[in-house]
Amino acid sequence: MALQNIDIKSIKNRYGIVGNAPELDLAIRTALSVAKTDLPVLIIGESGVGKDVFSRMIHDFSSRKSRKFLPVNCGAIPSGTVNSELFGHEKGSFTGAVDMRKGWFEEADGGTIFLDEIGELPKDTQAQLLRVLQQGEFLRVGSSKVLRTDVRIIAATNMDLGVAISRDKFRLDLYYRLNTITLKIPALRDRPDDIPLLFRQFCIDFAERNKYCSLALTKDAEAMLKRYRWPGNVRELMSVANRVCMMESYPVSPSSNEERIMLTSVALARYMPSDEGQFIPAVVENTDSGFSASDKEMLIRSLFSLKQEVEQLKQSLATLKAGALPSDAGVTALPTSPAAFEAASVAHQEEPEEQVQEESPEVDPVTLKDKTFQSIRESMIRNGNNRSKVAKELGISERTVYRKLDKMAELGLWEKK
Repeated sequence: MALQNIDIKSIKNRYGIVGNAPELDLAIRTALSVAKTDLPVLIIGESGVGKDVFSRMIHDFSSRKSRKFLPVNCGAIPSGTVNSELFGHEKGSFTGAVDMRKGWFEEADGGTIFLDEIGELPKDTQAQLLRVLQQGEFLRVGSSKVLRTDVRIIAATNMDLGVAISRDKFRLDLYYRLNTITLKIPALRDRPDDIPLLFRQFCIDFAERNKYCSLALTKDAEAMLKRYRWPGNVRELMSVANRVCMMESYPVSPSSNEERIMLTSVALARYMPSDEGQFIPAVVENTDSGFSASDKEMLIRSLFSLKQEVEQLKQSLATLKAGALPSDAGVTALPTSPAAFEAASVAHQEEPEEQVQEESPEVDPVTLKDKTFQSIRESMIRNGNNRSKVAKELGISERTVYRKLDKMAELGLWEKK
């Protein structure tokens, strides 16, 4: 069948694919196009988007369609037995190996093997998989005899393999071999107009299986479905649809001509996931800094505090260089925000040293440390001794607040609470 003559609608009906999004149609056309080759295929997409459906489609339209298709969930196999499951083992090769066993690569000879969640494979298994891809060879566990297999490999993952490679969790050479053809399945939130269509189809399927009255969505209910981010994709939507049908519909006789029940947003809201308000998905794939959000915030505050202390030190040195102690006119209270601090820093850099020298003798001298202690004391009083609020108000870290308070207590300037 020529690619330009493919009937996308019939393909969708055959595999139960619902939706009209251009990204979905492109994924189907790509799958059918690569099916005619024997190249490995890497299917990427979030959990629940239907990667297994596309792997089956590729096999069914390949020259291997009459041979075996073996789906393997790599994430569900214990790491200690994964080599035995994939490549087989010899009798007595380990405790419990009472007989010789063929692995899935041997069983799938001539056909297709679908390795779902391939990013979960241990590194030593990845090395053996690379050998299968390059040379079509493998070894059973406990054997030195090289065996051959003719298998088309389709792999899938919801993991960012680039991040896994940077963490030394996935082999770069294996990635290059698998990444010959990449098939991206769009997330459900990327095709929002398909969400009501899928929900309606799930309701129809439920009604037919269980002889229930079918449900239909009002416009406001459709809008509610489209606003939710659906992190579990099609699988999560199906779960919600089945739950709604069970609770909002009821059994009917086969001869009944009862109309569909109209489901409003008020009724639907009772079954929507609790984080419905989080309509924008969090981007997590490429956040490989090793810091959580709270860690990053603390790091930023610490850097800001360090910068503030450096600027204060510069100010003190400039005053000492001028031959005078800092005064109330020369030392201001600590800025209460990063923006205020930046403005103060710029103002200080533009102020000539002569001005400091002229103003210092006119006011009673006070040290920078005294002024800092005064600012912290006043802030503690304003914030009811809440150190977190004081740190936030002064733009410094809590650690700095604790340290200053301890020093003030030693000097008798503050009583520990």
